[in-house]
Amino acid sequence: MPPESDHPLVLFVCTGNICRSPMAEALLRRRLSPDSPWQVESAGLSAMDGAPASLGAAEALRERGIDIGAHRSRPIASADVQRARVIVTLTRDHRDELLAAFPEARQKVFLLRSFDPAAGDDRDIDDPIGGTVGTYRGCRDRIAAAIPGLVEFLEELQASGRSPAL
Repeated sequence: MPPESDHPLVLFVCTGNICRSPMAEALLRRRLSPDSPWQVESAGLSAMDGAPASLGAAEALRERGIDIGAHRSRPIASADVQRARVIVTLTRDHRDELLAAFPEARQKVFLLRSFDPAAGDDRDIDDPIGGTVGTYRGCRDRIAAAIPGLVEFLEELQASGRSPAL
């Protein structure tokens, strides 16, 4: 296996790791080029271990030709934070909770919607859990809108070899 530095990690973090972060993980994987060195994973701040993605998240991505049926939730661990080069949270509360637990990660934690120039001050992606498929579609689309900016950031970061602070 190549050295870990050859495969930098992007880690998406939400609450339960069954809706938003698995959708973000799958959407970023799809968008990255096949030769991208980036690994993409997700975890939850309050996640159970081993739960499947929510039906709404699975359906919203299936409509885009993405299958997340193999996804299983997992709680975030200290090793994840240490391994990740970039950590992307779905809300400001996720960011704040993550940084309260892992203050050493400050330079590598970003809000997903900070990569969406149309987001303005509306930076949080609300939890669709319990909502309609339409609610999940809206969540998916808000995530998807930020992915191109995130990909650009990751490509620049990788090319520069610098630390991930914006």
